[in-house]
Amino acid sequence: MKVMCLNGWGGKLHEKLLPYLENSEPDVLCLQEVIHSPESSKDWLTYRDGDHVLAQRANFFRDVSNALPDHVAIFCPAAQGVLWDQDQPVPSQWGLATFVRRSLPIIGQVQGFVHKGFSPAGYGDHPRSRSAHGVRVYDDSAGRSVSITHMHGLRDLNGKMDTPERAAQARRLLDLSRQISEPGDVVVVCGDFNVEPGSETLAILADAGLHELVTGRGIESTRTTHYKKPGRFADYMLVNRVDAVTLFDVIHDPEVSDHCPLVLQL
Repeated sequence: MKVMCLNGWGGKLHEKLLPYLENSEPDVLCLQEVIHSPESSKDWLTYRDGDHVLAQRANFFRDVSNALPDHVAIFCPAAQGVLWDQDQPVPSQWGLATFVRRSLPIIGQVQGFVHKGFSPAGYGDHPRSRSAHGVRVYDDSAGRSVSITHMHGLRDLNGKMDTPERAAQARRLLDLSRQISEPGDVVVVCGDFNVEPGSETLAILADAGLHELVTGRGIESTRTTHYKKPGRFADYMLVNRVDAVTLFDVIHDPEVSDHCPLVLQL
């Protein structure tokens, strides 16, 4: 079973990302920073937050769903606000999504918030609402169940340091993973955590028996050349059973986002 985790950067590099997904064929794709604007037929809209202006793929969720037609697509919104078509506001949802190959039975599912709750009338002040989603699937080829839970960790304008809010979200993520996991499962926890190696977030997950694969395997960055700020880590993948891992890689080429895809083969 191939599990991929990626922050999709709002679909900014969708022309490279969609063919990459079609060719790599993950069995489970955990995708963060997903835009869903069902009332718009536009390809692109604009996100505005003060001086921060960013082009967004208006229906990024639809785009990825079309690229993976053999997958069940699940969108989990964290907030509902507006994007802009020039001077016209367009209702839009922002969150994360999970795509599961249809041949894999989904035998458990959990959705919740790791920071704040659903924001229905705007994206809100920073640090904003953050959601998480988990699925438990049965891998017939291996004769076992696998639970996979991912989140997009909160963004703090002061940086990626440890905060009580980040510790709390790590515990909530762990609780969500435990809700769908059963004894004997292979457990995967992943996402764009927005923290540095050595963080309290990773320590909390390690204390729960999860093994972090990115720095644990000597990976030096999960960012691409599109990311211009200091700090080369944001994304992590953890498992409860290292012996179940046949391959783990961080993909730097092709560049399909300002984050690298994390690819796990069980």
